[in-house]
Amino acid sequence: MTAPASKISREIILGVGGGISAYKACDLLRRLQDAGFLVSVIPTRASLNFVGKATWEALSGRPVQDDLWNNVHEVPHIVLAKKADAIVIAPATADLIARIASGRADDFLTNVILASTAPLIVVPAMHTEMWLNASTVANVATLRGRGITVLDPSVGKLTSGDVGIGRFPESAQIVREVEEKLHHKSDLRNRKVLISAGGTREAIDPVRYIGNLSSGKQGIALAINAASRGASVSLVIANSQDTEIEGVEVVHVTTAQQMNLEMQNRFTGTDIVVMSAAVSDARPASPSSTKYAKGELTSISLVENPDIIGTLALKKVKEFVIGFAAQTGSDSIIRAQEKLRAKNLDLIYVNDVSGGDIFGKDDTEGTILDVEGKKTEFSRNSKMTLASQLFSIAIDKLGYANDNTN
Repeated sequence: MTAPASKISREIILGVGGGISAYKACDLLRRLQDAGFLVSVIPTRASLNFVGKATWEALSGRPVQDDLWNNVHEVPHIVLAKKADAIVIAPATADLIARIASGRADDFLTNVILASTAPLIVVPAMHTEMWLNASTVANVATLRGRGITVLDPSVGKLTSGDVGIGRFPESAQIVREVEEKLHHKSDLRNRKVLISAGGTREAIDPVRYIGNLSSGKQGIALAINAASRGASVSLVIANSQDTEIEGVEVVHVTTAQQMNLEMQNRFTGTDIVVMSAAVSDARPASPSSTKYAKGELTSISLVENPDIIGTLALKKVKEFVIGFAAQTGSDSIIRAQEKLRAKNLDLIYVNDVSGGDIFGKDDTEGTILDVEGKKTEFSRNSKMTLASQLFSIAIDKLGYANDNTN
């Protein structure tokens, strides 16, 4: 039985309460994005006195809704609630904590909170006396009793000039809390990942082409997983014009030569390259500018296409290069091992595509081979799961998990 596709927890709602610390949520938004999260901001009306709607839209790259009565026909509070993997309220004022604790739904943010089943992380920031007030203490206890995460505010200088508990925590602490809550990895932060995907097509005439059955699903899964782990990702995808992934540079191409150009242009400075595309080995030497009539097309003269992965791998300095090998027959592993060596790859994934298996499917099975001769069987599972495993292997070999730049 096929396992369900892996859940990539990338969607965060950042609810911003009406306290002076609202400006610090701007940095928190950036740090969440750096960790690979996609963030929608919901400011309370009061918070807009400190940070305006235009600022949140510019920083998040998304529209901001702050009024329950806008676009009512789209039921936006339900749409956002269902989409969210986690909701972070930062800063959470004493008033906002009280409203959440009492189950009120008197603005857009509290409606989304009540409609969501996602983990809720509350980040209080207020003056010391307000934090220690018996009402706030009781409200915080109520939230924690419901399983809601409420961070303790930091101790430090407050806006009044006083020093005490109530200060907005550091962004890094909040991001760590979100990552732990969602079991989210950001082990590719500050790294560049380049991925090819899809099947190239080579024109015979204006209506016919040489191509293959690759759908690009594996490359899309790779791009989503890398971006969710904090990487800067470029996806060069052939013949999948509808593909757009928020937070990922998606470059659309048709032919092997076009893919080669785009991959070459982006190769330098990349940390991990994954060549999951099915590239046509050859193309017509002289494609016709007009359609061949029936019976005219008796033979096609072919010329070899560029060896994209071989060329890239030979140029590598620090880049970790992963290849794919779609094979048929009993000698699939042997041929994949030969490709691994011949193309100067660090890792290769080989699968058997006999009978149309794998292409266009959401799941896959095959074998992962590395240059040390290690062979890892990948039993039938989602392509998203394979993407995660391949990057985990690459990260382990590159030592990123222990790299302080992450």
